[in-house]
Amino acid sequence: MGSWTQLALQDSATSTINLLLSFHDLIIIIIVTVLRTISYIIFFLISNKFSNRTLKEAHKTELIWTIIPASILIMLALPSLHLLYLIDELNKPTTTIKAIGHQWYWRYEYTDLPHSVLYDSFMVPTSLLKKGEFRLLEVDNRIAVPTQKEVRLLVTATDVIHAWTVPTIGVKADAIPGRLNQLRFTLNRSGVFYGQCSEICGANHSFMPIVIESVNTSSFIKWLKNK
Repeated sequence: MGSWTQLALQDSATSTINLLLSFHDLIIIIIVTVLRTISYIIFFLISNKFSNRTLKEAHKTELIWTIIPASILIMLALPSLHLLYLIDELNKPTTTIKAIGHQWYWRYEYTDLPHSVLYDSFMVPTSLLKKGEFRLLEVDNRIAVPTQKEVRLLVTATDVIHAWTVPTIGVKADAIPGRLNQLRFTLNRSGVFYGQCSEICGANHSFMPIVIESVNTSSFIKWLKNK
């Protein structure tokens, strides 16, 4: 039996997903409060057949149930607009990576280096998995990024629409042929983070995993030299 913690969202690895999780918790609290209030009112009206008489031509009541929903919408709109601004804001990235979707694998290119680094990333078959590796999630070539450094990711595709998605870092972008979409993220801790293509792109759609390995700057430079 799985742990109760598996019912929650994945542990965050960026400040962006931390803000998204806080916004998610706020929405859940508002939804539960509204549902409980509406359920109580409905039960009260059903159980007392005379209570609805007091609501006829009640201008104050109509004013209240107009102001409260409007206030709730404002409470949701302000933080969501703030989050959209933070997600799209791009400072000075340390490195730029281009992710190209193919049927059915990813190709990565480090575009802002003196020497170009280009490689393909395929899913590791189940028969070749090592101990501790995850089925349908492990790849033969991971993406290496420096910890605590801003990374810019350019996403595109060559054939059909794919989607580059890693829930732990809170990024998702469609890979559309002939178009570049841009993402940014800054990993706040070292580790290995998994994602998958989240667009139905064909028969092997579920075999396009994404693996990001966050390392310190010296290890990242060493990794680039070995490529």
